Amino acid sequence: MTFDHRHAAHCESGVVANLLRHHGLDMSESLAFGLASALSFAYLPFIKVSGQPVVAYRALPRAIIRGMKAPLDAHFRFESFRSETSGQERLDALLAEGRVVGLQTSVYWLPYFPPDMRFHFNAHNLLVYGKEGDDYLISDPVFEHPVRCPSADLARARFAKGVLAPKGLLYYPQRIERRSVRPAAVRQAIARNCRHMLAPVPIAGVRGIRFLASRLERLPADEPATAALIGHIVRMQEEIGTGGAGFRFLYAAFLQEAAALAERPALATFADRLTEIGDGWRGFALKAARMVKGREPVVPPAIAALLRELAVREEAFFRELKTAVR
Repeated sequence: MTFDHRHAAHCESGVVANLLRHHGLDMSESLAFGLASALSFAYLPFIKVSGQPVVAYRALPRAIIRGMKAPLDAHFRFESFRSETSGQERLDALLAEGRVVGLQTSVYWLPYFPPDMRFHFNAHNLLVYGKEGDDYLISDPVFEHPVRCPSADLARARFAKGVLAPKGLLYYPQRIERRSVRPAAVRQAIARNCRHMLAPVPIAGVRGIRFLASRLERLPADEPATAALIGHIVRMQEEIGTGGAGFRFLYAAFLQEAAALAERPALATFADRLTEIGDGWRGFALKAARMVKGREPVVPPAIAALLRELAVREEAFFRELKTAVR
C-alpha cells in the first residue's frame, strides 16, 4: 500500500491528520489539534511518572482522536487485547483488509528511536500501513520518513506495563460522515477550548498553572528534591509530546487557519498573541533549566512568579478569544 507520510510536531495530532488525509479529507495537524480542543494545562499530583507528578500541556491521550466526532461526525473503533498474540493477529488481519491502523505504544521499546530519545512513556501514537516479512511498515509522525519495526519489538511496545499501559490498543475510522469542516464547528471547538482553560477546577487550565506555582513557591531551595521536581516540569514541558510551548505554537497555527474557516478574520491576531505566550513558556523552561543545571541558584519563588505571569496572560487571552467566537 502507498501511504502519504508527513512529519508532524506531535504524535497524536500527526497520526489523526495523516489518517484523515488518507481517507480523503483536507486535514492539517494544527487543524486536527484545534478541532479537538486539545490545548490544555493540568497539574496532577496524584498521578506519578517516574515518581513525579504529571504536568500536562494538552488534553488527555486519545482526546484528539475522539475529538473528531463532533466536527466531522467521525467514528473510530478502539480495540485492546489481553495477549500479544491476539493483538498481533488482529493487527495483521486489519492490514490484510487494506486498512491503515493507529496504535498506542511505549516509546522505550521502539528500536527506531535513538537510545537517548527513549523513555518510559506509554502514550506514543503511530500508524501501521503494511507488513513485509517480519517487519511492520510504520508512519511515525515524529520522524521525517516512514520506518520499519520488527514484530517482536512492536509487540513489546504495544503491551508495555505501567502508567497509561496501552494494552495493545489499536484504532481506525469506521465511518466519517462529514468531509469538510463547517465554520460553526470551528467556532464551537474554540469556545470549548476556552471553557477548558477557564474552568473552575483547581488542577486544570489557568487555575492549574496557579496551583502549580503555589506548590513550587513553598519548596525549600536547598533540597535535591526541589531541583528534581523543577527538572521534571521542564522535561514534561519540552520533551514529552511537543511540549508546553510547542502546543501553544500548534494552536496558534490552528487559529491562523480558523480565521478563514470560522469566518472570523480577527482570529489571526490571536494567533500572534498565542505565539508570544508560547515564547514566554520557552523562557520559563530556560530559566528553570539553568537552575537545575547549576548555572543559577535554585529559587522556587522566581519560578513560581514566571508561572503566575503566564497564568495572567493565558487567562486574558482565553477570555478575549471566547468573546471573539461568539
